[in-house]
Amino acid sequence: MVNLRQLRSRLHERIRADKRSFALYTVLRIIVIITLVRCILLGNYESAALCVLSLVLFLMPAFVEEQFRVEIPPLFEAIIYLFIFAAEILGEINHYYVLIPGWDTMLHAMNGFLCAVVGFSMVYIVSRHSKNLNLSPFYLAFAALCFSMTISTLWEFVEFIGDQLFMVDMQKDYIITSIGSVALDPTNSQTPVRITNIVQTTITTADGATYTIDGGYLDVGIMDTMKDLMVGFAGAVLFSIIGYSYLRVHGTTHEPRHGLLSHLVVRADDDPIVVAERERREQEKAAAQLARAKGTERKHAAAERAGAPSRQK
Repeated sequence: MVNLRQLRSRLHERIRADKRSFALYTVLRIIVIITLVRCILLGNYESAALCVLSLVLFLMPAFVEEQFRVEIPPLFEAIIYLFIFAAEILGEINHYYVLIPGWDTMLHAMNGFLCAVVGFSMVYIVSRHSKNLNLSPFYLAFAALCFSMTISTLWEFVEFIGDQLFMVDMQKDYIITSIGSVALDPTNSQTPVRITNIVQTTITTADGATYTIDGGYLDVGIMDTMKDLMVGFAGAVLFSIIGYSYLRVHGTTHEPRHGLLSHLVVRADDDPIVVAERERREQEKAAAQLARAKGTERKHAAAERAGAPSRQK
């Protein structure tokens, strides 16, 4: 298991690897902590729990790197941080899901893209480290697509279960103006009864309470679920096309060193590119330490020279 000291060491490595992504991580973490304090002071403990969850999720890239001995590119890591912040802090706590049309759609499309990257990276690492396995570009791209859609589907299961057990409306409802349902067929012949131009719906409960829905009929989650799956599919297809196009030209044995793919694909710690990058950082670190040591020696020498005339007097 990974302890906090190992995670801290991994974060320090990330600082040396890319200070910009770490700066983003630091800024977002400070904003989340401020939001956490504010939620506690206002007594909004549900939002405070989301803040704590966000802080834990921010550590996931370092945890995954340490646990599975892989290297996450700085750009991909930064996108993960932004996704967590946009989903939990902006979406849930600041109600962007309701206030900004398309916010949920954007995040599900991004989720489909990111999950495709993860799926592609997993299969690519296995392919690169196997002597007897040579997967085609189409297989890698299709595996990425399938992995992404599996994750998207599982998440919709989570939303459905959450709505059924706790009625939290994770599957956001839509107001629609037309329906077609065999449940309304009085002959039970499975003939759909079509109702169009619905302008108002009235709901009456067993205790006599009534609720009026202006504008149409309340769809309970199916529109949201299908929209989420479709935009997630679009995001996954987009990355699959990017991955397939690159590997189709360069081959599956070629290391992605340039272009968008090189900044997204996760690599194993013993990957030649990762090893070379790590050696480069160590050389830069050693050169910086040597430069600081020489600077200190020059300062001491200058101080001694400056003090010599005064001692002679």
